[in-house]
Amino acid sequence: MNDIDPRDDRRGQEDTAVLTELNRLVYELDAPPPGLVERIQFAVALENLDVEVARWERAGSFAGVRGGSPGTITFTVDNLTLMVNFTSTGARHRIDGWLVPAGEHTVEVRVAEHASSTTTADDGGRFVLSDVPAGTTQIVVHLVNARGERGRTVVTPTIML
Repeated sequence: MNDIDPRDDRRGQEDTAVLTELNRLVYELDAPPPGLVERIQFAVALENLDVEVARWERAGSFAGVRGGSPGTITFTVDNLTLMVNFTSTGARHRIDGWLVPAGEHTVEVRVAEHASSTTTADDGGRFVLSDVPAGTTQIVVHLVNARGERGRTVVTPTIML
């Protein structure tokens, strides 16, 4: 005796067809934003994967922001605070930043599809990068300990400048 009802097979085929069409419609009507995969790859493609990721001090106020200059943002991780101000200068940006605790830490600004810009914060923790291109951006801080040796590395979430 055959316990398989032929109607079950047809229902399964119909279900598969409906789900296939639903998948197509979802992708067509609510596709991932252009460049999402590339931005994710950029965010995780750090040469040194032994990094700490800083968090936005007030993430809710900037969540979902696309384009435009985000103004001033504060990032924190453990005992480090990084405050940065972004000023648009046309197609480029100026970044003014402050690190607390202060120190002559190395600050690298990564922009997708561009060379990184690097500077050193002064002994008060202040740094400036005056010619940063627009694009998907991360700030990487290479902390220096009291003996002047490179310590831990902190990276911010990506920002769209």
